[in-house]
Amino acid sequence: MQKNIKGRGSQQNLPNRFEKVYIDTSEVYEEYSDEEDRKIETVFFKDNSKTILIKNDSPDLGAGYSINPYRGCEHGCVYCYARPTHEYLGFSSGLDFETKIMVKHEAPALLVKEFSKKSWIPQPVFFSGNTDCYQPVEKKLEITRKCLGVFLNFRNPVAVITKNALVQRDIDILKELSALDLVRVVISITTLKKELQRKMEPRTSSPSKRLQTIKFLTSNGIPTAVNVAPIIPGLTDEEIPEILRLASDNGAKHAGRVVLRLPHSVKELFSGWLRKEFPDRADKILNRIMELRGGKLYDSKFGTRLTGEGIWADTIKNLFESNCRKYGLNTEKSPMQLNLFKVPDNLKNNDQYDIFG
Repeated sequence: MQKNIKGRGSQQNLPNRFEKVYIDTSEVYEEYSDEEDRKIETVFFKDNSKTILIKNDSPDLGAGYSINPYRGCEHGCVYCYARPTHEYLGFSSGLDFETKIMVKHEAPALLVKEFSKKSWIPQPVFFSGNTDCYQPVEKKLEITRKCLGVFLNFRNPVAVITKNALVQRDIDILKELSALDLVRVVISITTLKKELQRKMEPRTSSPSKRLQTIKFLTSNGIPTAVNVAPIIPGLTDEEIPEILRLASDNGAKHAGRVVLRLPHSVKELFSGWLRKEFPDRADKILNRIMELRGGKLYDSKFGTRLTGEGIWADTIKNLFESNCRKYGLNTEKSPMQLNLFKVPDNLKNNDQYDIFG
């Protein structure tokens, strides 16, 4: 019997859809482990990307640009829609995604370069649009923190979304951004059940810690929202009302929702995990997902890919919206400032730039 891989959402490396050859290494991991649970260390690689801002063409997303300091994510969320992007690097969307992390050390300098262009039009940047900008290694590398310093010095608005309480570390910069109405923080909560969270999102902050983070940020004047995401029909959808109630109690004024997305190999990964962890409920949950996706496990169609469609999508929408009204969420819009942008004086005539001014 194969041992579990400790602290990982995926227990295998799935074939890369772009590669013709696939070698199953699961038996190799098993052979060289005498422990009850196998351990696979995370490896970090330098990412030499020459640009840092990615333009979002999807009409489903609220921001025109996003920034991602890391490719791959050690949080290891088994359902993560971003997993297949690791296949573009020659890796697997399974274990590789959470154990082989590409690090953009030059992200702050690249951001300075982007904002310094005469063609840059001040607008909110979504941080992160793919993998979490506050995953564990950020505690040491501080790339996200340095990027926030760039946003502050240029007075460009930024929206941060994360599942990690590490965002509290940067309260000093966030407070300065907030004083200028240049920041919004979104804390994603999938479930309030710690046991489920540890199985499904093994290296994220606990549900209680995320709620505490909402309270900490809002009490320090940082506009903070909750994102109920992903909503897994038949598994976590029943928690929507309580997540919204607790988020509101802890100071959140806005809320969003995203239904589970399973592109490419994530369908296989999530289905396998579900049959292992919830064998008695797996078929019901998968059938419910397919009812949301027109008979498939995923439909990438714009307009419905984040919400699904059909009777169950309507049920989730109504449940979400009725509880938002009940708990006073989303009662008003709060756009960020766009007219404060400026190129710092010490950059106007110099190529070199001190990120923190």
